[in-house]
Amino acid sequence: MIASADITVEELKERLAKGETPVIIDVREDWEYQETNIPGAQNIPLGTLPQRLDELEDLKGEEVIVQCRSGARSASARAFLQQQGFSNVRNLVGGILAYNG
Repeated sequence: MIASADITVEELKERLAKGETPVIIDVREDWEYQETNIPGAQNIPLGTLPQRLDELEDLKGEEVIVQCRSGARSASARAFLQQQGFSNVRNLVGGILAYNG
């Protein structure tokens, strides 16, 4: 079952095709991001997220989409951000594998 906070690849691609620019945080490592990424995504590796929270402070009330390779790290990132007071964090189901698939 998909949690209400999740977003499908289809929904994201549709929104990007319409010219929307959602906030997308890619929590994979730098090298993974360099290999392939979603245009416009900001790379903040999961391990550095706690130290880089101040960069995201202004987004606490905004929609933030988190993504990784398959959805596991971004699920952790979503839980962490929610604990920090972010109210609208969505995990990309299937991650970059599904996006590029």
